[in-house]
Amino acid sequence: MNELQNNLKDEEILALSLEQPALFKILVDRYREAFVRKALGILRNHEEAEDIVQETFVKIYFNGKKFTKYDGIEFKSWAYKILMNTAISRYRKISKKWQAESADPLDLEAAIERNFSTEDLVLEGENKSMAADLISRLPRPLARLISLYYIEDKPYKEIAKQEGITIAALKMKLFRAKKLLKNSIDKNEYKK
Repeated sequence: MNELQNNLKDEEILALSLEQPALFKILVDRYREAFVRKALGILRNHEEAEDIVQETFVKIYFNGKKFTKYDGIEFKSWAYKILMNTAISRYRKISKKWQAESADPLDLEAAIERNFSTEDLVLEGENKSMAADLISRLPRPLARLISLYYIEDKPYKEIAKQEGITIAALKMKLFRAKKLLKNSIDKNEYKK
């Protein structure tokens, strides 16, 4: 099996696995860990990510006959597209629940609407996930100010009025929040 695994391309293994299902495990072994990381970047929940990866492999296997290799379209990009579509669909289903639990301004659906490529969506999801994680570590009032200014792109004047503080106080609080974020990153508290 190792010799077969090393000598065949993904597309060939997929084709062979349609006749010999046990061979599909080679593809699962090759991509499982990377798929989990990508799904986790979107869903931010390990159990959900694991479920999505399992569902993705099922879809890949059952749609294996439909895969056709073209120039520039490899098995890998086709498989990642299935993963991303599956993860985004799950995200949409559970996002209302997440929004009810915490009003998260980091919305992946906006990225989808801007017609990003699959790779852009993955990077956008990972970046937003990291940013949301870092912001969630701030004290709640500072996290809200960071979100209003940097995520929602509201002007100082509007935020200061909304929060009932002076613009100078707002700038000081934003400075303190940025310093806390930087310290969090510098201390390597956040690693992928």
